[in-house]
Formats: sequence, structure tokens, C-alpha cells
Amino acid sequence: MHNVCPAAMGSTDSTTDTTMPHFEDRTNESNGTAHTAQQKKEYTLQAEKLGHLSSQEDDGGVDSGRAIEAKFITPLDPVIVTANGGRLPAVPVDEAAKLNRLKDDLDGLETPRSPPRGPVRVGRDGTAHGARLSSPKARQISNSSESPEASLSEAVPASRTNPLFPPLPMYGPPTLLRTLQCMFLRVVSSVLSLGFLLAIVVGALVDGVPKIATYIRRRAMLQNPSKRRPFYEEEKKRAQERKTSEQTWKGQHRGTRTPMNEKGASVQEDTEFVPMEGGADPLVVDIGYYARRVGLDAEAFDVETEDGFIIDLVHIFNPRDRQQRPRDSLEKNGTDTAEHVTDQRKYPVLMMHGLLQSAGAYCCNDDDSLAFYLAKSGFDVWLGNNRCGFNPRHTQLHYEDPRMWAWNIRQMGVMDLAAFVDRVLAETGFSKLALICHSQGTTQTFVALAKEQRPEIGERISVFCALAPAAYAGPLIGKIYFKFMQMVGPGLFRLIFGIHAFIPLMMHAHHILPAKFYGWMGYHVFSFLFSWSDQRWDRGLRNRMFQWAPTYVSAESMRWWLGRECFAKQKCILATREEGRLEDKEDEEDDEVIQKCYVDREPQVTERRKLQRNLISFHCQTLTHQHHDQTRGKYAWYDERFPPLALWVAGADNLVDGRRLLRRFDRGREPHVRVVHKKIIEGYEHLDVIWAMDAIEKVGKEVREVIWRTVDKDVARTCRTPVGCQKALEEDPDVKDEVPMMHSGGRLRMASISEGRPQVDIGGGHDSAIQEENEDEPQEGLPRTSIDQSAETEGEHEHVAEEAQEFGSNGRRMSEAVFDDVQEKDNPLG
Repeated sequence: MHNVCPAAMGSTDSTTDTTMPHFEDRTNESNGTAHTAQQKKEYTLQAEKLGHLSSQEDDGGVDSGRAIEAKFITPLDPVIVTANGGRLPAVPVDEAAKLNRLKDDLDGLETPRSPPRGPVRVGRDGTAHGARLSSPKARQISNSSESPEASLSEAVPASRTNPLFPPLPMYGPPTLLRTLQCMFLRVVSSVLSLGFLLAIVVGALVDGVPKIATYIRRRAMLQNPSKRRPFYEEEKKRAQERKTSEQTWKGQHRGTRTPMNEKGASVQEDTEFVPMEGGADPLVVDIGYYARRVGLDAEAFDVETEDGFIIDLVHIFNPRDRQQRPRDSLEKNGTDTAEHVTDQRKYPVLMMHGLLQSAGAYCCNDDDSLAFYLAKSGFDVWLGNNRCGFNPRHTQLHYEDPRMWAWNIRQMGVMDLAAFVDRVLAETGFSKLALICHSQGTTQTFVALAKEQRPEIGERISVFCALAPAAYAGPLIGKIYFKFMQMVGPGLFRLIFGIHAFIPLMMHAHHILPAKFYGWMGYHVFSFLFSWSDQRWDRGLRNRMFQWAPTYVSAESMRWWLGRECFAKQKCILATREEGRLEDKEDEEDDEVIQKCYVDREPQVTERRKLQRNLISFHCQTLTHQHHDQTRGKYAWYDERFPPLALWVAGADNLVDGRRLLRRFDRGREPHVRVVHKKIIEGYEHLDVIWAMDAIEKVGKEVREVIWRTVDKDVARTCRTPVGCQKALEEDPDVKDEVPMMHSGGRLRMASISEGRPQVDIGGGHDSAIQEENEDEPQEGLPRTSIDQSAETEGEHEHVAEEAQEFGSNGRRMSEAVFDDVQEKDNPLG
């Protein structure tokens, strides 16, 4: 399905120089019968070691599951091709190279294949990161300890690559011993991980006791605690509109008639978006159902990755477009036919979700769902679900096989993202697409685009929109339960959480528990784990939001995030902890310059004007990079193939530190990365960038315009211009030129909410704590970040101050924003 590195396909070039940089010298004696028998034996053993099934269990034919050769997707990612044409997930580079070498010896090649050499990135400590093999002596030791019958404890190869991405375990074909070991480990890890999960649930319940007590106390005092929510009045209006719409839908299906001008009444047949579902929300895990509620529809595609996983791709479309342009009007190669109406062509957008979530996270807010908003605006929206998700599938492997779960963030980026990009471009006929990622989706993209991974993917992306980018860890990583996971070694981690799915009981509970209770419990558990709140969300839709999480992820993936060796230790995906300290030292020495980068020196300039200037700069022929320091740039992760980048950072996000990522780009550590637009939204938490009631105003509209303004002009002429982008960039869009909300005037109401600088009351409460925290800093003329100022209600982020006391701020100031955006200005439409 995808192109494979030519070097991986083998070479028939005969040369007299038999000295290979990766392999020891040897003489080919293919004419000797004894030597040929020995070669065949070695190749057979290696092929069985890397194969699908052992020879005793292979009932699909004569050695149908036997490994034939290794194909290198990247210099670091070989996959095994079996005799029946299947593919198995990545194995260590050494093992793949040995299989190819033995095969070439057996085939009589004078010069056996060498693994492809990829780019090497130099680290600050002098080490070089890239594909390399161990010494012959190390391989000899490896051969003796990694036989097919080796125990699980001997399955982990020695680390030979980037310390940020230690090698994965290599599990051979299932033998009786290994099957028994896996069964035992699944039973033990089920009990231990259940205990861990129960501890988290109990902690969440205990954590909620003070909140419940406060709620009861305020109710007893005849107060309404919900009035403290920033969008309380808007929530009430939307709840009433949903109720009216539900009653209208029921009335229509009972044959009653409703006046067409009544709020919530049925949409006229000549409107563009006609809902095909309605009534009470049954809380189903079905993107198509929620798309039909807002006049759209969805279809699912199975996509096969290069290592054999079958992953889900969901396409959001307008049913009326299908009536005008049937799917059959696209040729098999994805190019347009004469029947394709040019002005109906829509620019493709691929959206990737975060950790433990699925694509449904972009589709659970009715018309305020980012996926639906972009689809109605005029983009061709595609949603990717990473491997396993709700339905783990592989072409060769089954759930019980540990090889199906031997993957982490690298495989999601290098394999899954690449497969999605290829499929969307093939289906749409475009040469590029826009990529939108949230949280872990940004991580897998940053990893995949590194110059020693798959930087060529960047050449097929017109702009990379990163929402709450997860590259640097926030202070939340210091919480006690995360500390516990960092303290345990790899062996103990696998004993507690297994070598299959991470706490699969969570997914089983989804099928057992009532949907409303599951959503309620999911919110409180995740809120306790990640210290976020629903202050900005539409609480009436909250249970729906948590039907899409958690999903199946591998224990190895969670070990990468939270275990001793990887992200939790390094606290970054772009540098080791030691390199990070060196960067911080450089930045401290350059503090005055950094301060200027993060100070809003033009508070009178609107957010719209800032966006215009950023995009105008993007189209300027002269690059606007200020930093081309060769010393810093030589340690860069990315080359000139990295796509234009736009970032929306949540200012109150303590799970990840988006400000440090911005600082990395501002300080010239990635000279080839061109930041098209950047925005810090004060007051926003990690999920607010996709779930906040004002997320369309603060994020969605800007994402829409960034995507459109970065499309190649020749391509843009062949596409439908999105709503809100008809005017020139220098002009402000007409407020009437907007996608309406189905059954609601919420879009106009949210657009009328004013943006202002925070009015900090020093009289007491949270604001007093802020004043006390900053007593040592100059209060007059203090430079403050106000790239985008929002507000928080009283006590909303009290947990931030508490955690700062308990774990320390690590030199990072917590969010100081306070909500003041509940004041409405006059509605421009009257």
C-alpha cells in the first residue's frame, strides 16, 4: 500500500568490495553442499523465530506463516513479510538484518543486503541517533538468548537507538511455554491493574467529597452553585433549545405539525443541512449518528498499515453533495472525472485524536464539534483512529498475541499517520492535505516528522495545526500516582499492567455500565487524574463526551508515556532531560529576549489582526525567521520538509507545557520550522481547545482560516471557498457570513461575547493568592502574556495552587487567568 525504501527491497548489484559497514566480512561458499545445508538451517531457524506461527502450529499450509524477509519501512522500522503475504509488526533492526543476510547468503548473492541508512541526528551529548546495528559480538550473544523458546524476560533487546525511544520487546511465534506465560501474566496483571484502577476511582471519589460538601452548603444557603460557571446563561438557553428540538422531532414523527418559524422546529427542505436523526440522545458510540443529527453523515473505511494493523478512517460528508456527485464519479485512482463539479471540490482535512480517546472527541458537541464545523464550512473532513481503538484488528495477529501490542508512540506516527495521509490523498485526489491534531495526535506527528523517522510525510501536509501540543510535560507529571508508575522498572511495569492492552477492564466496563453512569464516572476519574474541569464545557453534553474514552491502547504505549525510561523521565519528546537542562540554561542567559517574545506589547491589537499579520507573513517571499544560530540549529529534529505549523496552546494546561514548545521554536532550535500562527489561550485547560463552548470562537474559526490561507493558490482555485473565508485576508469577515447552529442561536450569542484583559480583584480568594505569589515581582509595568486573555471563575483552578504547593512549580508559573468574558456586547444582528 505504501512505498518502501528501495534499499529495503534488496540489491542485485555485484561488486568486488565485500566489506559491508554493518556486517562482518565473510566468504560466500554457495557451491559447498555442507555449507549450503548449514545456511539453510540457520535461515530456517531465523525465519521461524520471526514468523507468525511455529512449525507445529502452522495449519495454513506448508510454512505459510514462516518469515520470508524483512522490508524496511524506515531505517529503524523493519516489518516481517511471511510466506502467505502477510506482514508482522516491527522487530529489532539486528534481527531483521540477520534474516535478510541469511536469505541473501542462501540465494547466492555475493554482497548481502545492508539495512538502509537514514539521516543521523547529533545530540548535545555527542551521541548520534539513527539506525545502526550492534557489533558482531553483541549479535552473537543476542542469538543465544533470543531463541523462539526464550522466556518473556529475555525478549527485550539491548537499547541501541535514541534514548527517547528504547526498543520494544520482541516476542516470537506462540509456543506452549510462551502461551502459558502470557496467560499467567494476563491473570496477574488483571488483578494488579484492577487494584490500581480501584485506587484511582477511590481517589476520585475522595477528591470529590469537598466539592459535594460545598455544593450542598451553597444549596442550603439557597444559592445556585452553577451560576458561577462562565457560560451558565448560555448553557441554560442551549438546554432549553435541545429540549424544544427533541419535542419537535417527536411531534413530527407522531404526525403533528409545528410552525416552521418556531425555535427548534424542523429545518426547511431547501436548507443545506437537514437533520436525519433527532429526539433524545441515546449516548451511542457512533459518529454517523451524531453527524446525522446536524445534517451531515459519515462513512467508515478500513485502512491497513504497513505492519498489518487495520485502523479506522471516518469520512464526514454532506449527503446533498452525494446526491449531486455520486461516489462512483471518482475513479479508482482518486482523480477527478469530468462529472466532478469543480466548485464543489473541497480541500481535505485529516484530524487525529489524543491519548485514550478516539475520533469521536471531535464530534460530540453538536454544531460546535470541530469536525462538523469544518465540514459545514466547506472542507472535506476525515477522522483517523489510531491502532486498536475500540476494535483491535490485525491481518495476522489476534488479541492474545503479545506481538499485537508491542508498539508505542513511534509506530502510531511512523505507521498509522502515514497510512491515513496516503489513504485520504488517494481518496480525494489531492497532493496535500491539512492536518489537525490534539494532544497525543501532535506527539505522534512531531515524532513521525523527525528527520531520522519519516520526514517525507511533511511534504504531503499543507499545514499542521497543533491543538494543546504535547511535546513537553507539565507539572502534573509530579502527581503521586504518576510518580508511582515512574518508580517501577520495566519488568514490574509489565507484571502490573501486562504486555497486552492497558487495563482492558475499562473497555469492558463500557459495555456493562449504563451509558449515563459511565459518562459521569469517566469525567470524574479523568478529572482527578489530569486535574481538568468542565467549567467551559456544555455540561448537558458531558456524558456524551466521555463515551469516546478510554479506548484500547497498548501497555507499552502507556509505559512510554508514564514509565521510568521515556517521556515521564525525559519530560520531553525532543530532548533528553540533560539536553533540556542545557536549553533552560541558555534561555536563562537570554532571558530578556525571551521575555520580549512572550509579552503582548500591543494589547490594543485584536486577535483577528494578529492572525492576519501571521498569515500575511506566511505568504511573504522573505522568510521571517529571526534565529539561524548554527550551534543551536545543528541539533534540530526537523529539516526543510517540515510543513508550516500553527499552534494553539492552552494557558492553564498543566498536563503538557505548550509554552516551552513555543520557546523552542522562538529560540531558533528548529530553524526549518516555520510557525504560521501561534496563540496562547489563557484560562483554557487541556481539553478546552476542542470542548469549550467558546472553542469555535477562539480556535475553530482561526483553524479554518489558517488552513485555507495556507493552501496553494493554484489548488485553492479548484476548491470551494470555505464559509467565512470569501473576503480577502486583510478584510474582517462579515458576522453574518457564518455557519449557523442547528436549532440554536448559540453561534451568534457566542460571537457577541467580549474579549478583554483580566480584572484582578485583590480583595481575596484565588486572586489574592495570585497577588501573594507575585509579591516578589514588580507589579507596575510587569510584562504579562495576553496573546489571548480569557477568565476563570472563583475557585476554578484552586487545584493548580494546591499542586504547586505540593509538587513545586519547577520554575513555571501556573495560570493566572480569570474569567471576564461573560459580559456580552450588543448583538450585531439586533
